[in-house]
Amino acid sequence: MAKGRATTAEQAITGSDRRAAPRVLVDLEVDYALEDNYLFAYITDISETGIFVRTTAPEQPGTHLNLRFSPGDTDAPIEVEGEVIWVNPFRPGAPDSINPGMGIRFVGLDDDLRDRLLELVRRFAYLS
Repeated sequence: MAKGRATTAEQAITGSDRRAAPRVLVDLEVDYALEDNYLFAYITDISETGIFVRTTAPEQPGTHLNLRFSPGDTDAPIEVEGEVIWVNPFRPGAPDSINPGMGIRFVGLDDDLRDRLLELVRRFAYLS
């Protein structure tokens, strides 16, 4: 892949096509690292281009995270870099404070990792 060239997955969520990739509801544990901090949360939806991580302490948009999650007991963990694109902040006591967390776009995907993510999304879509 040429340096600086956006991948298909990255192109799919720019501008008005932000939600072009179908999202599938999941409940997966995810570990993510930011510098020397290692955190644990849950993925509540996934697409081939990104995930939503449910957390009451989301990172700021533009933050890059190293993500690791296991799609199943027998599957090798998926390790991928992601960028926080948007945040739904936690607002204690606010009646509309539901689903706090952060939307994360996958970055730097190679073909093998992109194929694994697409297969995972298809598997969860089939099960739902």
